[in-house]
Amino acid sequence: MKFFSLDSPLMQALNKMADLLWLNVLAILCCIPVVTVGASMTALHYMLLKIVRDEETYVTRGFFKSFKNNFRQATVIWLIQLVVTLVLVGDFYIMYKSETEFHIVFQVLLMIVAVLVVLTSTFVYPVLAKFDNSIFRTIKNALYVSILQLPKAIAMIIMSALPIVLVAIAPSLVPIMLMFGLSIPAYLFAKLYNKFFQKLEDKVNERNAPEKTDEEENGEDERIFKDELDETLTAGSQEQ
Repeated sequence: MKFFSLDSPLMQALNKMADLLWLNVLAILCCIPVVTVGASMTALHYMLLKIVRDEETYVTRGFFKSFKNNFRQATVIWLIQLVVTLVLVGDFYIMYKSETEFHIVFQVLLMIVAVLVVLTSTFVYPVLAKFDNSIFRTIKNALYVSILQLPKAIAMIIMSALPIVLVAIAPSLVPIMLMFGLSIPAYLFAKLYNKFFQKLEDKVNERNAPEKTDEEENGEDERIFKDELDETLTAGSQEQ
């Protein structure tokens, strides 16, 4: 029966769910050492963008390929993110518990920094997964993308928080979150930013065509190389 053929919508949906389940398991296992969270999230976004684009995917091999390629930068970015987040949480805690009323300017500045950190964190691993840059420029470009795609960034933040809220309300959902709590939100993220990324990739590929490396030509690293001009992001936003 065509209903149960490998090319049927049902079987394709089941295969995709199996990929999402396995990616979730891989991501959680690779997050356990804590220091590898950044590399794990980068690999997760790398694979989910490929799935969204219906590209040929070997989930385990592709995941660990990205994990290895981006390990150093992703780890540094994750540690920066962790330290900054802990400092912000500490500042908010001190401000909340202190009997001294902090100046409104300090409160506003703290809120602005917190918002910028959250926005940057939303896109930093997808950007790292697809674009090869220095750590500083990756963080900078992630902030630019989050601002240019602000409505989508807000939607992504809400979707990120949803699994935590659901588990807090209904702890019985923990098994489901362990199976899909990371992969399904990240899959939806990829659906949101895919078209914007594609426009950026087309512009960067057009600009960098004569400068492709041997590694790129051999297909060993599928990231976009040396996206150093921030004007690429601005140009991409003009076509939204």
